[in-house]
Parts: sequence; C-alpha cells; structure tokens
Amino acid sequence: MYSNLYRNINNRSPIHVMTPKEPKFIGSKPLQIWDKKVRNGHIKRITDNDIQSLVLEIVGTNVSTTYITCPADPKKTLGIKLPYLVMIIKNLKKYFTFEVQVLDDKNVRRRFRASNYQSTTRVKPFICTMPMRLDEGWNQIQFNLADFTRRAYGTNYVETLRVQIHANCRIRRVYFSDRLYSEDELPAEFKLFLPIQNKTKATVAT
Repeated sequence: MYSNLYRNINNRSPIHVMTPKEPKFIGSKPLQIWDKKVRNGHIKRITDNDIQSLVLEIVGTNVSTTYITCPADPKKTLGIKLPYLVMIIKNLKKYFTFEVQVLDDKNVRRRFRASNYQSTTRVKPFICTMPMRLDEGWNQIQFNLADFTRRAYGTNYVETLRVQIHANCRIRRVYFSDRLYSEDELPAEFKLFLPIQNKTKATVAT
C-alpha cells in the first residue's frame, strides 16, 4: 500500500521538497526525505562561489549510478497535485538528467526524463524522454507537468509520485507550485536570493 507524504498539504503552494539551507523546513538535513545512490562520484553540500550560498552537488562518472530520489521510501509517493516543478540547477558542463514520475487520470504511472545529452523526444507508453538545454551557470528549470502529460499522452495530470535528480549538477532549490510565480510573488522563505539570469524549459514534441 502506497502512502502520500504531502496528502494533507496539496492546496498549499509552493511546496518545498529540497533546499540545502532552509532551517524552517529541513534544517541541516536537505535530503531528509530523499534517498541517495553514489557510485564513482559524490553527493555533498558545498558553498558555490558564484552565489556564496550552500548548494547540493551531485557528481558522478555515470549519470545513471549517482542520484537522489524522493521519497526515500520506495513504498511511499509524494502525492503532490501542484502541476509545476521548479528546480534551481547549476550547469556543470557535464551530462545531466532528471526524472519525474506522475499519475494521470487513467490511473497510469508515467515517467518524464529530461537530459542535456539527448537530441530528440521519444514517447513510449510509460516513459517520455526529451532533450533539455541548459545555459551556462545557474538555470531555473520550469517543468509544466500537466502540459507535458496532456501533450505526450492525451491524459490529465493528477499528481506527482516521485522525483529523481541525477549527476551532474548543483542544486539550490526544488519546489512545486500551482503556477509560475514571479520573484516578487514568492513568500520570503521561497525567494531564490541568487543572481539567476537564465531560465530554461525542457521541451517535448507535439
């Protein structure tokens, strides 16, 4: 039986799932609800020189064997109904990929995998893989899960079950929201407090 971590707070927006430095939410344990797998690499908190702030660095020689996944318990799901996934990611100029598992209104689990080393979009019954372009430095990845689910599968997004972020990147913040917020609209604890110039959106072919 699967249980939802965020069942009772789905109406709140935004919802943080990871930030390296946010005492109000997760204190000194940015991976409190995450599991991590490391082979020939590392996952650690460091201070990024560009923004002078704590970030989580995920580095590995093989992107498939070094990653973090949420929730940590494979028998649990996030159960987040908010349709926008926003991640503040630094481009390390190496291979990088992330994956999101969602549930649609056909009660089917679909996975979306975006990577910076793939050139074409492929849609299969249970997984959609797509290219992602990152600008130099820090990027804000805005992932419209409802739109992707509709365009790729012709179904309606219900909720996010799991998020998995692989090497190679640095992470400042990961959260879900009901819509895209401007910096001025975000609550104080969700403000980025870093000089982001680049915003990137993964694209899926229609």
